[in-house]
Amino acid sequence: MKNNIGATDRVVRIAAGIALAAVGLASLGDLLGFGLAAGAVLTLLGLVLVGTGLVRVCLLYRLIGVDTSGSR
Repeated sequence: MKNNIGATDRVVRIAAGIALAAVGLASLGDLLGFGLAAGAVLTLLGLVLVGTGLVRVCLLYRLIGVDTSGSR
């Protein structure tokens, strides 16, 4: 697949993903009061953001026609 995530978008996704996953895991470990469901959702969302940042392909971007890589 062709990359559709640029360098800045990639850094932001990875940083935000790590932060969300950390908050989600802390919530799953009952260190924060968000509950198990919120912890699971935050962890999953964080992992998706990190994954899309690492592979530089976002399927949602492809569906709506967004390309931040500058390779159009």
